[in-house]
Amino acid sequence: TCSGASARVVTVSPGPLIRVEGQQVSIRCDVKDYAGPREQDFDWMMSREADGQKIKIISTIETSFSNPSLSKRVASGDISVVRLQDDEAELKIAEVQLLDAGFYWCQTPSTDVVVTGNYEAQVQLTVIPNTLKVSPQTPPPAVSEGSDLTLSCNVTRELTHPTYLSVTWSVKRGAVSEEILTFGPQGDVVTGTRFARRYADGGIRLVPGQNGKFELVITRVTTSDEGIYECNGTEWTHEDGGKWIKIVESTKEMGTVGVTPTDWLWTGSTIHFLVCSTSQIVVSTGGTARTSHLIGSLDGRGNLVSGSMYADRLKSGALSLSRVHPNTFNLRFVRIQDVDMGQFVCTVSAWSVSSQGDLVKTAEARSSALAVVWVPPTGPTLNVIAKRIREASVGGATFEMSCSVNAENLGEAGYSVLIQSQESLQGNVRTIMTLSPDNVLQHGGATDPNRRDNLVLTKFGPAEFRFRLAGVQLSDRGFYWCAITAWTKQQPGQMWTKATSSESNKVRINFQENGPSFSIAFHSDTSSVYPWETAKMECELSVSGSSPKTDDLAYEVSWFFTRLRGGPTTTQVASMDRFGVVKKSDRNSSSDISVERKDTHTDSGEYHCIATPWYMSASTGSWIEAGELISSRVFLTVKFAVWESLKLPLLYGSSASLGVGLFSLVLGLVCAHCCCRNTTHTPRSRNKLMDLEMD
Repeated sequence: TCSGASARVVTVSPGPLIRVEGQQVSIRCDVKDYAGPREQDFDWMMSREADGQKIKIISTIETSFSNPSLSKRVASGDISVVRLQDDEAELKIAEVQLLDAGFYWCQTPSTDVVVTGNYEAQVQLTVIPNTLKVSPQTPPPAVSEGSDLTLSCNVTRELTHPTYLSVTWSVKRGAVSEEILTFGPQGDVVTGTRFARRYADGGIRLVPGQNGKFELVITRVTTSDEGIYECNGTEWTHEDGGKWIKIVESTKEMGTVGVTPTDWLWTGSTIHFLVCSTSQIVVSTGGTARTSHLIGSLDGRGNLVSGSMYADRLKSGALSLSRVHPNTFNLRFVRIQDVDMGQFVCTVSAWSVSSQGDLVKTAEARSSALAVVWVPPTGPTLNVIAKRIREASVGGATFEMSCSVNAENLGEAGYSVLIQSQESLQGNVRTIMTLSPDNVLQHGGATDPNRRDNLVLTKFGPAEFRFRLAGVQLSDRGFYWCAITAWTKQQPGQMWTKATSSESNKVRINFQENGPSFSIAFHSDTSSVYPWETAKMECELSVSGSSPKTDDLAYEVSWFFTRLRGGPTTTQVASMDRFGVVKKSDRNSSSDISVERKDTHTDSGEYHCIATPWYMSASTGSWIEAGELISSRVFLTVKFAVWESLKLPLLYGSSASLGVGLFSLVLGLVCAHCCCRNTTHTPRSRNKLMDLEMD
């Protein structure tokens, strides 16, 4: 028979593990479904090769367990074991070395009544050199408010194993450091809380380059952007189970950036200047070779004199210069124009009256320049941000992402959405689903018709859309994003007119197919039997890990017999395939998979079973054959009983003899009665005798 039962299961951190030299390494080990005391002990060992000699590292129960070559590192605390729970412990290496690479075993001493399951687990540790390099470019020490700031940073490493990079920009003001933006390791973008809206509006842009160069462009900087900028490079590894592990990082200071204040205006707005003790106001425009244009001035007697470029505007009232206090003057632009952009300067002159009664300039001072810049009118802009709502870390799980739209200078609009994907960044683009501005849903040509029920695209809000993919498969791995187009109508009832479009960042589906793990145990209800008795042997299978549904699991089981204990020759007794069909092998004429034999010791020997589990992959929907499992062996002895062997022959012989005797007796009587007849006796005549005597 084959039945499920609990058995000890020992597991370690999923591997292989990739770590960087000089960094900390932690390997967890836990045990489940065990008998005995609640608190379990753990022994750690390692070997350079998978089949190499094991070296004892550390134990939770034996203080002298460590190999002499590791005793100093254990004593110094470089290697330690920490008990996390009664059934869980963690091996820690403070600074891993290249020679620590190899295979690590976690063993749990048996406390079970019956030895079932696995008592050790293995994981491979790969140690690579630290080749991560972070090389930032020094930004300008000062930038004008409203201009763009480009932060360049080079992050590289030597690619010897599958590791991934991420780059993070942050700004520090005082002792507080604030993250601006992180790119990677999955190719996605994560922004800091204060910078999320600016990134969504396009105020912060990421420009990936070649050979590890990354640029972060902050547009229209403000005084709040001042600070010390830093660049962080991190190397990651992606382990089984979809977990990202940071293995090494490096942070470099880029430099201090100051922002020179500048007044911002919209074209067509009104601007006021309060200038003190002004006699002349000049605007400077141009590049490095600046040209100054006189706007207006007041002479020593208070007469207003206008510059040639601004004379008409002063006369029309579009520009005015007035005295608000004895030593303070106000310059006012009623409707500012593009030609007015520049740096405004006022010059103060002191005048005195000479002995002849003339005004004589005695002193002059020039103010610092005040930069004035305005935002020119822009067309509609669209920015789309994709975020992962539900992550599909295993096959069969559900993936969900949202796409939020931020629009500027657009007004009321409708949106059409395309959900697109590609297997790799250089792969072909596939359209999965589309949603029109009138909320008409269609499936793309890349959609499998049999899986359309697993795809959902809904409008979650006025400017938010959600895409859901249920039951992900291996073929679904890749990058997903939203391509959104904004449409407007001049009048209700008119056709939609395209305004602008934009694509979101890409969200990745990436998982590994991790099947369940199985264990096997073999039991017999007795170790010895007499002829004609029955022996029941059970092949018990248990499953752990990502257990599939009952309907998605099947087993192939075979029972084998070996006549001699430990003998190499085995004979198959019976088998059952994964569809439940039982096949019995021809062995001899006196036994039907039982312990019924015509002579003694025929069924004595070792028995074991071999099972092959099959499970349905949630990712592909197909059946997958797991590794073959071989149980331990059980020896069965068939005893010879004299009375049990003779009582039936004696009973049959006695019965047969008695039957034959009775039959013979009855037969003789019948024959004597029916077959044998008596002859009639005629006596002699006495007269004749008497006559003879008389003669």
